[in-house]
Amino acid sequence: MTSQITPERLASLFRPRSVALVGASDKSGFSLTTYRNLLKAGFGDRVFLVNRRGVETHRRPTVTSCAAIGEPVDVAFMMVPQAGMLDALTDAAAAGIRNAVVLSSGYGEAGAAGRRAQTELVAHAESLGMVLLGPNHLGFANFAEQVPVASIPGLPRESGPVALLSQSGASCGAMVDFAAMTGIGLSYLVTLGNEAMITAGHVLDYLVDDEHTRAVAIFMEAIRDPEVFRAAARRAAEAGKAVVVLKAGSSELSARTAAAHTGALVGDDATIDAIFRDLGVIRVDTVEDMLITAGAAAHLGRLDRPGIGVVSISGGACDILADRADDIGAPLPTIAEDTVAQLTAILPEYGTVQNPLDVTGAAIIDPGIFTRCIEAMSADPSVGVVAVINTLPWQGSDSKPYAAQTAINAIGAGIGKAAGPVVYVSQVVQPITAYTRRVMDEAEIPYAVPGLKQAVVALRNIGWWSETTRDLISPRTLDAPQVAPTIRDRRGPWSEESARRLLTEAGIPVVPARLVNSADDAVAAAAEFDGAVAVKIVSPDILHKSDLGGVRLGVTGDGEVRRAYREVVAAAEAVPDARIEGVLVSPMRSGGVELLVGVVRDPQWGLMLAVALGGVFVEVLRDSALTPLPVTPAKARRLLEELRGLPLLQGARGTDPADLDALAAVISRVGALAEALGENLESLEINPLRVAGTVVEALDALVTWKDDA
Repeated sequence: MTSQITPERLASLFRPRSVALVGASDKSGFSLTTYRNLLKAGFGDRVFLVNRRGVETHRRPTVTSCAAIGEPVDVAFMMVPQAGMLDALTDAAAAGIRNAVVLSSGYGEAGAAGRRAQTELVAHAESLGMVLLGPNHLGFANFAEQVPVASIPGLPRESGPVALLSQSGASCGAMVDFAAMTGIGLSYLVTLGNEAMITAGHVLDYLVDDEHTRAVAIFMEAIRDPEVFRAAARRAAEAGKAVVVLKAGSSELSARTAAAHTGALVGDDATIDAIFRDLGVIRVDTVEDMLITAGAAAHLGRLDRPGIGVVSISGGACDILADRADDIGAPLPTIAEDTVAQLTAILPEYGTVQNPLDVTGAAIIDPGIFTRCIEAMSADPSVGVVAVINTLPWQGSDSKPYAAQTAINAIGAGIGKAAGPVVYVSQVVQPITAYTRRVMDEAEIPYAVPGLKQAVVALRNIGWWSETTRDLISPRTLDAPQVAPTIRDRRGPWSEESARRLLTEAGIPVVPARLVNSADDAVAAAAEFDGAVAVKIVSPDILHKSDLGGVRLGVTGDGEVRRAYREVVAAAEAVPDARIEGVLVSPMRSGGVELLVGVVRDPQWGLMLAVALGGVFVEVLRDSALTPLPVTPAKARRLLEELRGLPLLQGARGTDPADLDALAAVISRVGALAEALGENLESLEINPLRVAGTVVEALDALVTWKDDA
């Protein structure tokens, strides 16, 4: 049934021509609030009140059933106790109603019994050909067309370009209030509740095509249909509509495999971060940043470049903004020589030309300085957006002009003449009142971002989103090996030798080695390599060989090789029922940098690739980057650049720099191999992957398969 929840199908829900309030009652605050919202929006003549006793409600007559309405109805707003919900749905379906907004709680959020009730609710709705929004929520409001089917008081009458979705109905009132206070107009408000049928991804997919919506803000605790969300987010990126998510809650993901170190790097929160980055979804950690970022993105759209140019009336504000930009890595580029020359000609001699730019007090005497500086800064080749910092009034006399209106008008003139996007930034978070709006309207300033830190966060986020989504819609070139493994059945863990052979077949460089089954053969193998060797037991049942004494490193001389062979075999024989395939002898490697490159299957999102610094010290250093597959070489290169230890790869303290392009190509090939191995692959891990200059080679590897393959 969820496959039928298309944008076209949801249009009949979110753009209804009529609504039935089922369970309407004067004693119900939900009923009264929803009815008042619809009445204030001028929708009252298209609302039908259903009360099973047929008593007058909200000073209007009622009908005892939906079937008794006698007219077509698009949405049933169900305020019915759980015990009567199935019968109420049956009645609504008999009246031809195909959409139900279910407020009742006690379903999936209420333990095992509630989950069973929710399963029954969904099955019943599907049998009736209905779709459900909820349960356990407060409804939705279409502000663009003034259809507030929601039990939330104080909804605004004005509309704007930002859609707000929330899994928490109780938090929505505060979110709507903050949006109204800061001048962020909403196109839709959708409370999602338990998302039993309609999920955040479905609503996002609908909003991608909505002409009134230019950005989407989402508060969520879980992503209940990953593939639907992924597809919708990609469509939003292609459409140039920013998706800003406040994702609450984090927990360790249950281990996909006890064998792979990679599993320790992939927790729920880390996975969500990686998925969002891959989709170009902006993640924030406060309601304020969610709404302000979405509001700014709706007005600015995709930027040509991420650089932020700052023009300010206050030197102190410049300092604060520069500090906050440094905190979060927001780009304040050095402006070009031509821009410096233009600004030098505009500012008084005592002005300092730089980014951020203080226009000095001279702009109070000559407001045109603001206009000309904005023009010059917006034309700089490294600047993608200009932030103009000034004050805004939030209270004043309607009978008197605002004292600083001339300066604000000059800023408005600069915005109008600018070569690129410009946003007005107030120095503190303050309300955008009717008086504020009057001042802005006179200056033809369409939008303002409240607060210096909030502006830096929003503009940094929008710059990142612009760059990321531009990459998303460009063609991807993948290095996909044709893999036809000849090694035994794909079940459970494979030994290092089996994993090595698989990597070699896929064209991934592996350190030379020989598998031996006697001390004499070990000596002969060691003689083939120049210098010290590593001696390791090979068994699919002993995956962490070092922990059990199954590895000897830096072994030299025939006698030492023989002893190392006997010791690792003895260690393996002490493990009950361990299958021993032999002993691996390989040359020791020194120098370079050791990495972990691993792929593990997430139960929700599929194959995830992790790159981590440290080799055997991965868990100690905790320096990793994560992404879903597929991974192009360019994407792998960006993963490496996310590592805190990147300077080690770049040749810190006089060491040879690693060939990052060669390393990225190998990482991409590991990802392509994992994809080619099919659905029963559980994990594939190279640890360590050594890189020394242009040399990249796997020193150890592990592959595990699902036991039920």
